[in-house]
Amino acid sequence: MLTVAPRDGSADAGGEDSSLIDRIVRDGARRMLAAALEAEVQVYVEAFAEERDERGRRLVVRNGHAQQRQVMTAAGAVEVTAPRVNDKRTDPVSGERKRFASAILPAWCRRSPKITEVLPLLYLHGLSGGDFVPALEQFLGSSAGLSAATVSRLTTVWTEDYTAFSDRDLSDVDYVYVWADGIHVNIRLGEDKLCLLVLIGVRADGTKELVALADGYRESAGSWADLLRDCARRGMRAPVLAVGDGALGFWAALREVFPATAEQRCWFHYADLRIMPMLGRVLLQGRGFGLARSA
Repeated sequence: MLTVAPRDGSADAGGEDSSLIDRIVRDGARRMLAAALEAEVQVYVEAFAEERDERGRRLVVRNGHAQQRQVMTAAGAVEVTAPRVNDKRTDPVSGERKRFASAILPAWCRRSPKITEVLPLLYLHGLSGGDFVPALEQFLGSSAGLSAATVSRLTTVWTEDYTAFSDRDLSDVDYVYVWADGIHVNIRLGEDKLCLLVLIGVRADGTKELVALADGYRESAGSWADLLRDCARRGMRAPVLAVGDGALGFWAALREVFPATAEQRCWFHYADLRIMPMLGRVLLQGRGFGLARSA
């Protein structure tokens, strides 16, 4: 597990520890974001300029600015003062007031989607939950929008997403062939010989997608068999061809769960996925191997 030992004192967005180039980037990001928000509001207000009440007053007008807040972006922590809109129109069906909602900066937004995408990658690379805040504070210049509780909630969301992915129905997808490999990792050292088992499927139209991802003990036959059985339980049909390296565990599991599937050793690793489109065309045309799936 990686840990972070922050230096004494934190570098804020405008502090002495912040380099000139970082301050220029953040100031430029702040100005561009402010201009984009102003333009978005102006377009919204002008779109309803003709809508007026019985006294002839406009129903959609500017209404100052919201309180300043920090938003964590890829350029660091940026100070934002979002313009507000007073929309007096009502929905004719529900009777509720209509509200302006910014597509650029939603009211709840405290960090950009790019920052949210980085967090699970840091976690997978071994950064402990308690170290997210000091690590990103040193890198981005602020911990705005982040806290240990926030990271904890995010890990819960990631777990729920993975569970939904692992339980999804596979009966409506036909994978003509699959590519299998094990990724050996050095993180979470409490686990003995942890290995991530990856199964990538290729549809008849050549589309590649992740089918399954699970942890296992090394690349044992038992671990691979558990993954393949789970795929079969969720409706996955036996692929025409399976491609993999020399790990004997996968081949033993494949023969047990999908005995009708043909086997092909990687050609580039022999292999990487660059051979897949060419191999797929051979299979689908029924030439060479004679493995095309019958209608």
